[in-house]
This record gives sequence, C-alpha cells and structure tokens, in this order.
Amino acid sequence: MTETLVLPETSDRATRYHALIPQIQALLQDEDDLIASLANTAAGLFQGLNVLWAGFYLVKHGGLVLGPFQGPIACTRIKLGDGVCGQSWAQRKTIIVDDVDDFPGHIACSAASKSEIVVPIIKQNRVVGVLDIDSIQPKNFSDIDRVALEDLSRILSTKF
Repeated sequence: MTETLVLPETSDRATRYHALIPQIQALLQDEDDLIASLANTAAGLFQGLNVLWAGFYLVKHGGLVLGPFQGPIACTRIKLGDGVCGQSWAQRKTIIVDDVDDFPGHIACSAASKSEIVVPIIKQNRVVGVLDIDSIQPKNFSDIDRVALEDLSRILSTKF
C-alpha cells in the first residue's frame, strides 16, 4: 500500500482522474472496513482534485449522516430531498451545480463553496450514501467528473 499519491503536473481533469482512480482502487483493494475505505477515498479526491471539500454522507436512520471527509467542518445531517445531497439521494442520480447560489434549497455548509457535484452510491438498487465534492471555483465540474466519479461510486458500493 502506498501513502503518497503520484499525480501528473496538469490541471486537465481527465488526465488527473486517469492517474488518481487506479491509485484509489489500490488503496481500497485489500481493505474491508467501510470507514477506512471512505476516509482514504475522500483524502485522495481532496488532494488529487484540489477542491474545497470532498467526502461522504451515509444513509442512516432515514437521513444522510456525515461520513469521512476532507475540508472545512460540514453539515452533520441532511434530509431526503434537501440540498444537493438530498436531491441526489432522492433522484438517484448525479447532480452537477455550476453555481450553488442558483440551486434552490442549497445547504451552505461553507460560504466559500461555489460549485458542487454529488454522486449517489447505489448497492442492490438502494442508495447507501452520496459522494459530495465542493469547489471554490464556479462551474468547476463537468461530464468528465461525472463519469469518473460514477465509476468510483460503483467501486465504492462494493464496500457497503
């Protein structure tokens, strides 16, 4: 197991994901603990994408509960349908928000957040959590992120 990510010196997201995802997979390969897997994934995404916040909310007790993350302090609980995370859970789909100020009902855990992507993690046809990434840059997420993070969420679903 490696404790250091090796990333290309480029801002091109596709190139960074191409290097990052296999390294995250290697970290997850022999780990059977969910929290350890999510913690290292959050750290890898935070470092690899240079974002404000990267982490997880887990479906527990009828709501989303904060899981492992990297970045500023976050909201602890989110109801189904509330904010971007709750909407991603309710709709069972990835949501990309170019400008969080334009998203009705956005939950502002950090005023520094300007754009966001949330990807549901689905196991046995049930959402078990969401991957949430926030950026200080508006319009910082695209289909490149969606495709890579949806692939990663399928890998993560095996840990639940």
